[in-house]
Amino acid sequence: MVEPGISELEALIEEEKRLTSAESHGEARAEGLSAGIEPEIIAEAALNTALSELVRASGEHAAIALIERMREKARAGEFTAERTRH
Repeated sequence: MVEPGISELEALIEEEKRLTSAESHGEARAEGLSAGIEPEIIAEAALNTALSELVRASGEHAAIALIERMREKARAGEFTAERTRH
């Protein structure tokens, strides 16, 4: 068995982080829903938190770039129920 190269290993670690993060967010979303919070409010709060943290850590340009990427993904239908992984 061939061991993965550094970039392959880093990609695997990054994907695992994404999956763990999505799982954590899913649990928080479920908790909010069970507390009676509307899905739109939960989504807006999550986006506000994420963008605020991104601006703090990487600046406004990084946040705008992320928003633009997410906009294109939404237009491509990547967030529809059939295609969502979590």
